[in-house]
Amino acid sequence: MPRVITIIPARMQATRLPGKPLADIAGKPMIVHVWERAMAAETGRVAVATDNDEIAAAVRNAGGEAVMTRADHASGSDRVFEAASRLDPDGDADTIVNLQGDLPTLDPLLVRACLAPLSGTKATDIATLAAEITVEEEKTNPNVVKAVGTPLSAPNHLRALYFTRATAPYGEGPLYHHIGIYAYRRQALERFVSLAPSPLETREKLEQLRALEAGMRIDIAIVDTVPLGVDTPADLERARHVIAGAGIPNPKS
Repeated sequence: MPRVITIIPARMQATRLPGKPLADIAGKPMIVHVWERAMAAETGRVAVATDNDEIAAAVRNAGGEAVMTRADHASGSDRVFEAASRLDPDGDADTIVNLQGDLPTLDPLLVRACLAPLSGTKATDIATLAAEITVEEEKTNPNVVKAVGTPLSAPNHLRALYFTRATAPYGEGPLYHHIGIYAYRRQALERFVSLAPSPLETREKLEQLRALEAGMRIDIAIVDTVPLGVDTPADLERARHVIAGAGIPNPKS
């Protein structure tokens, strides 16, 4: 079994919803809900990586592990790499999961699903998730990132060819909604953060294109559900409604 550390990067400076890691949902900060769901996945060690004392205190008060990182990171991946280096300086963990801190209704099984492509071949550098788009308006929505890939021999697995905000690929067939959870082989994460932002990454504003442009392999596990990402006040109210309405049980309740 691979040795896994799941790291949840969290910062306070979100543009559309400032302070969202500490936003209250059913009596708990959002970041605590995400930490609980990561723990419920039972894949190994879980920690929150942050540059904010309040976020760290909220996680520790809930019984979780938090690691302080620099405040000047350009991306969550950079923060995750620093945290992994601090938490596991000897490199005992061979897989690092980068889990967004704004997924309070996350099904813990998605964390486990993200690890599956790494067990198929050592050629895979990074694993991620996608779900088939079933809502028509999502197909043309630039805020819905589409994953384009070619089928692999393993059922419901794709090798990623491209990620885009456009409607792609052209013609008949399924379109896939990319889910921004990543499992990195440790060496792949180290290489990724050493790379400069790439032209397509800059154009599409999608960090994962940096890996593809550098020749790194990303495999995708197809799952049945897209977790609710909280980016706006409306999203936050939806998350509160889902959790309060017992649509998704609280792992600690």
